[in-house]
Amino acid sequence: MSTAPPPAGPPRALARLQFHAGFTLDDAAALVDYYAELGISHLYASPLLRARPGSTHGYDVIDPHQLNPELGGEPALRRLVARLRQHGMGLVLDIVPNHMYAGAGNAWWMDVLRHGRASRYAGYFDIDWASPDPLVRGHVLLPILGKPYAQALREGDVRLGFDQPTNAFALFVYDTPLPLSPASLEAVRGAGQRDAVIAAHDASTEPGLAALAALIDRQPYRLVWWKLANDIVDYRRFFDINELVGLRQERTRVFEDSHALIFRLYAEGLIDGVRVDHVDGLADPHRYCRQLRHRLRRLQRQRPADAWRGGAYVVVEKILAEGEHLRQAWRMDGTTGYEFMDQVGALLHDRAGEAALTVTWQAISGERSGFAEVARAARRQILVDSFEAELNRTARALFDAARAELATRDVSLAAIRRVLVELLVHFPVYRTYAGGLGRDAADEAVFQYADAQARRHVRLEDRELLQAVSEWLGGQPPRQLPPGGVRQARERAMRIFQQATSPMAAKAVEDTACYRYGRLLSRNEVGADPAVLAIDVAAFHDACAERAARYPHNLLATATHDHKRGEDARARLAVLSQPQVAGLWASTVARWRERNASLRNAEEGAPSAADEYMLYQTLVGSWPLDLAPDDRSGLDAFAGRVAQWQRKALREAKRRSRWTLPNEPYEEACEAFLHGLLGPGHGFAMELHAFVQRIAAAGAANSLAQVALKLTTPGVPDTYQGTEFWDLSLVDPDNRRPVDFGARRQALATQASLGERLRHWRDGHLKLHLIHRLLQLRRQAPLVFAQGDYQPLPVDAPAPAAQARLLAFRRQAQGQTVIVLVLRRLGALLLDAPAPAALAQWLPAPTRVHGVPPGRYRDVLSGREAELGNSLEAGDWLHPLPVAVLLAAQVPSCDLSVGCSSGASLEDGVCEANQPPRAPNKPA
Repeated sequence: MSTAPPPAGPPRALARLQFHAGFTLDDAAALVDYYAELGISHLYASPLLRARPGSTHGYDVIDPHQLNPELGGEPALRRLVARLRQHGMGLVLDIVPNHMYAGAGNAWWMDVLRHGRASRYAGYFDIDWASPDPLVRGHVLLPILGKPYAQALREGDVRLGFDQPTNAFALFVYDTPLPLSPASLEAVRGAGQRDAVIAAHDASTEPGLAALAALIDRQPYRLVWWKLANDIVDYRRFFDINELVGLRQERTRVFEDSHALIFRLYAEGLIDGVRVDHVDGLADPHRYCRQLRHRLRRLQRQRPADAWRGGAYVVVEKILAEGEHLRQAWRMDGTTGYEFMDQVGALLHDRAGEAALTVTWQAISGERSGFAEVARAARRQILVDSFEAELNRTARALFDAARAELATRDVSLAAIRRVLVELLVHFPVYRTYAGGLGRDAADEAVFQYADAQARRHVRLEDRELLQAVSEWLGGQPPRQLPPGGVRQARERAMRIFQQATSPMAAKAVEDTACYRYGRLLSRNEVGADPAVLAIDVAAFHDACAERAARYPHNLLATATHDHKRGEDARARLAVLSQPQVAGLWASTVARWRERNASLRNAEEGAPSAADEYMLYQTLVGSWPLDLAPDDRSGLDAFAGRVAQWQRKALREAKRRSRWTLPNEPYEEACEAFLHGLLGPGHGFAMELHAFVQRIAAAGAANSLAQVALKLTTPGVPDTYQGTEFWDLSLVDPDNRRPVDFGARRQALATQASLGERLRHWRDGHLKLHLIHRLLQLRRQAPLVFAQGDYQPLPVDAPAPAAQARLLAFRRQAQGQTVIVLVLRRLGALLLDAPAPAALAQWLPAPTRVHGVPPGRYRDVLSGREAELGNSLEAGDWLHPLPVAVLLAAQVPSCDLSVGCSSGASLEDGVCEANQPPRAPNKPA
């Protein structure tokens, strides 16, 4: 194949792939032709730098200077990129600047353990060398022991041994060698023969125990029981994961050293952009993003002629709260798209069913609190359970700021801690970005809100201190202060506070509250607010128009490696929000709870009513479309997947069980309940299957709407691996299962009419067909989607319900026009339907869409075409699919012997592009 000319501009569409030892770069290279045919412009790779051996995700990097050999290393990357260039495609790489793996294989970390503060890498990691604990101060705390310290020593979990790979004595914690400091290593070497030295430190004897303990005390690190980590860990972690240590990217040396390979790969044209993981964990995201953009721009001229032209595509992983915007001064192309996933999901829900769903949840669970209250309670718990050390470090930094000034020396650490807790509990965003110039208007609004809410909960005596703390955290710009101790103390307090709020919020909201609040689980997603069940068409239009103006190349995601539920599982559960279906759901669940009461474990109280209700939702949302209720092996496999989700959900909720203290009897009782539900002889699988069939077509219609909006609204669509077919996955690791690419490749190559695809819609080929057609449209009209405006089109319908059901907009650039029509809220209309096929009479005539530029249009999905004036009759186009995408272009002639080159489908051997629109109200 000849090499295609290098394309330019932003990516048209990304396809995310998860790399690990079981799916390598060569495996991806074998899929390039498939993705090229599908219409993808860039592969989007999970982290590729050398990670901990056996890593399944790549976010635990041990060496940023080389590519992961388990994935094939740099030779395999070059083979992949060569294939991509043959098809005019590029590669976007996920990078992890916030943290590294804190363990064996990480030479930087091991050097710190060997030399302590004297290590050349001591400043690379975010370590608090000034711990208030005298035993820890000046050392790195390693919470890696599986039992209390003395017990671990006595039972041989920690021992002195000889490490053959390094040819030196080492402290072995289980089977992992830790380096000895140079002084203690020299002392041990000079203490006699190897075996004698090891015997002298044998903790099975009292002298040996004393000698071993003394040797450990001379190391730059302190070994402790893992359960103490949340209380006293002295380095910044990624969330509460002890094995991931924070990097100090605010230091230029760290930035350059940790990004050296990334920059070389970009300069050599081996990557064309990056996704920045967890940007909110960094000390100064604004500085980091601008520095990253600057360095990539400087490398642009070094790139080879056949590389993707134009600037690097750079997006950041950032969760935005309602009304929050990514700072344009960061010079990023946008975020990774969680906000779009929230917006399109909310659009598919119906606010009219909210009251019924709330009543059902409250009646079953006994919970009266709304999500905001649940989240605040989770924040309060998380601060104590998971982030006590971070809370104390932040409080001490603020205490130092207070003590630095004469006027505030009477402030106590305890009072600061009380105020800080309330501020964190009521903080409405993941973090703020104050710097030397203090807070901008957006951050000031955040603090005003948090201050007002916290003021209602702090003691009266602490209200003045609350205001002072707000001033120390950027309310008064540090640069207004003279250089010296006061300014330094405030800058440090501000940095520590801002880096602490994001992981605390994520653990409390995403990883706790979203597993407790179960009104409708389709809204419990990363980046979403479960308190907001639905948004209307106008709000969705506003979000799209704003994205077109601010970040037209923002990534658009509907599924990720971190999602709680697959995109089509959420779309199916959204059907339950329609008022007609919400009532059916309530009565169905009541019947299920009664019939399944005998399966509950009374002794363990398992499952609780709330856990049982969320289990039913999970079963309904994720039930495979091809699973028969009498398929024993299929049911067992499905039960195994759900059981994995269930155990994780119970521990994340932190009510009856948790990761740090698993309640195994309760977990086992819940799993027994699940297996009882789906087991032979109980009959529940038949009822569950029957209910899923009633709403499945409506769920699929939602999915088609979601796909159409992702591929046509402003932004760059991201297709997560395997989601070309129906995605009914659960939270990881379920959403990272191997993908049957062979089936998808075969489906893409199969010639079939739209009618055939609709009749066999359960196999997922219909969804792939829609994705393929719309990606081809993005290739055919790139300017429309890269630069085009977004214009909502007025809908005039005889009934308010019909008007609310239809969303219409126009994309236009340089004379090219695309009109998009999408039906939503079809739950009642498609209840018990055999397929997600729309009927024209669902939109009573006349349902007119206005603002259409006159011309001849062709629906790229059905192939239908017609001449239009200034408006169109929606019912003429919205059948048999509930979506239509009209391109103002003349359809090329067709050769039916080889299929339709225009992209039109074939219906009963007749090209639909040559047929006039059906008359209004006539069924498809």
